[in-house]
Amino acid sequence: MIETAVASPLILAAIMEDSMDDPGFPPIFDFGREVCSHLAVAEEREWLVANGIGGYASGTIAGVLTRRYHGLLVAALKPPLGRTLLLTKLDETIAGNGDSYALFANRWGSGVVDPTGYALLERFHLEGTIPVWTFGLAEGLLEKRIWMQPGANTTYIRYDHRRGDRPLVLTLKAMVNYRDYHSSTHAGDWQMQVTPVKHGLQVNAFDGATPFYLLSDQAEARPEHTWYRNFHLSVEAYRGLDAVEDHLYSGFFRAILRPGEYVTLVASTAPAPNLDGLSAYAERQAYEQRLLISVGADFKSALAAPEPDFSSLAQHLTLAADQFIVRRPSANEPDGHSIIAGYPWFGDWGRDTMISLPGLTLSTGRPEVARSILRTFAQFVDQGMLPNRFPDAGETPEYNTVDATLWYFEAIRAYHAATNDDELLVELWPILQEIIAWHQRGTRYNIHVDPADGLLYAGEPGAQLTWMDAKVGDWVVTPRIGKPVEVNALWHNALHIMASVARRLGHATDEYEASAQQAQNGFARFWNEAAGYCYDVLDGPNGHEAALRPNQLLAVSLPHSPLEARQQRAIVDVCARYLLTPHGLRSLAADDPAYTGHYGGSPRQRDGAYHQGTVWAWLIGPFVSAHLRVYRNPALARSYLLPLLRSLFSNTVGSISEIFDGDPPFLGRGCTAQAWSVAEVLRAWQEVNTEDRSSQ
Repeated sequence: MIETAVASPLILAAIMEDSMDDPGFPPIFDFGREVCSHLAVAEEREWLVANGIGGYASGTIAGVLTRRYHGLLVAALKPPLGRTLLLTKLDETIAGNGDSYALFANRWGSGVVDPTGYALLERFHLEGTIPVWTFGLAEGLLEKRIWMQPGANTTYIRYDHRRGDRPLVLTLKAMVNYRDYHSSTHAGDWQMQVTPVKHGLQVNAFDGATPFYLLSDQAEARPEHTWYRNFHLSVEAYRGLDAVEDHLYSGFFRAILRPGEYVTLVASTAPAPNLDGLSAYAERQAYEQRLLISVGADFKSALAAPEPDFSSLAQHLTLAADQFIVRRPSANEPDGHSIIAGYPWFGDWGRDTMISLPGLTLSTGRPEVARSILRTFAQFVDQGMLPNRFPDAGETPEYNTVDATLWYFEAIRAYHAATNDDELLVELWPILQEIIAWHQRGTRYNIHVDPADGLLYAGEPGAQLTWMDAKVGDWVVTPRIGKPVEVNALWHNALHIMASVARRLGHATDEYEASAQQAQNGFARFWNEAAGYCYDVLDGPNGHEAALRPNQLLAVSLPHSPLEARQQRAIVDVCARYLLTPHGLRSLAADDPAYTGHYGGSPRQRDGAYHQGTVWAWLIGPFVSAHLRVYRNPALARSYLLPLLRSLFSNTVGSISEIFDGDPPFLGRGCTAQAWSVAEVLRAWQEVNTEDRSSQ
């Protein structure tokens, strides 16, 4: 389960003993002035810290706001959702011995960036997931760190006087807001209440709003109330959205830093958080050290040679994986968990959660979290379906997905393979029976088994049920009504899993084995002999869809494949030739008339390109698994993962983006940190290295 920040006394003492000089994490992600002082480069690289309940902090290396989603405290007020921007940024200035340095940078509506604090950045690196900035101030050095307390809407910003022989005066202007993280603020005459409290300030945005606090036991504070208007958000402009916003200068903080001293500002929805920046930092590090310790022996050995540098990157993904795991407590499952699909804007989605579960939890030695997720989602099964998403505002879950429920079976199979936990199988057996029965007799959105061929049909006009689910108004970009290939690969796989579970628990297996065999026989209809690969959809409104897409890879990569060996190999080869890129697989072959190689522009343009050629990182997992099954060459299969590990240095540093352009140079797009992207690299990396060891 997700642990609190309370560390064992021995671990905590060891980390606190020398936390400033030896943080305990090798600086894998380490950039100098060639990145940090180059605005165009530094504002394209982002950082992310999360709190395990849905809240996060995020920004750019340069310190310039480029997204509406950037902020130092984006709190989950209704965990794991209800995410609300509270503290946007701190404008920091350092003065000493007659010199003054602005450490921050703002881009205004005119396009001008002023001041240019990034020019003082000598270094940016990660300590675990904690971002660290090093500012050069003549002969002096100042370090800045940002992290969140696990399990709390609390962000720490600590400044350390690391080099120099003169005192420095640090002043901070706190820019705050109070809005849904998808929105933007045009303040007008909005008046917030900013009042002094012990150690700092309390901010009340309006009657009924959750109060939050800006606190420091080392700095003097005074309230302010001035709207800073027309911050320009360049990425939102690129996305065709409102790109200008206002933030409230709500408080002024001042502290004197003598050589070797530090000062911490704490932003929190809690009125009395821990204000000790050293102990809070040590607790965060202890938490991350325990995550690495929890990685099982199999994965640790997989991190050895043959690529020590890439092995270190893969090990870091254990920490990146944790950023997506969140608590979702309920009356029936008070220690319930879920998975945030992606930062900065996705919530917890059923499909993404089940695809991500093996990589984020089992590959990282956290089966108890996997168990909690499986039990949590079991509570929401309705008419044989798992919810596709939980709305941010907490309304009734949405059940508009055909494949999330089928991925649930594969997640359970993977969990049981790792744990032999028969107790959970017994608990979930009635629910699994119910799911199969609903699919056989029919459920929402015309989802039903066709008795003629045993295949699963899904869809009706206006609905987007598969993972290719982009929709703009009434326009469903890739409706895929009929019998989608990956859905039926998952259905066939689920039926085999049901037979296996029934056998394990001593129940009759005949019904599930017969259905699995019928689905396998029916699946032969997908093979397009003339093209040498599978149809993407059968029996659609306009017949069969023959576009070359990566969905058919699941018919090779899943444990139970319905295809012959020659067909499996043909699919791997054609996907490698026409869909594979360094960062995943294109969602549509580049020679298709509907192909779009660039993801950008207005929402309609972006959604129109989303599954029409855009590269999806998560698909590298099924591709590597399929390649390994066909060719049994672990070294070759591993090589396909290495470019995505290199991408950890771009976009959100230390994580993997959701999507990439279909055309070179394959720039990262969409969510800059995506759960199933990280998960599938982890899962496939472990699978390949496990196969490598077993073949030696």
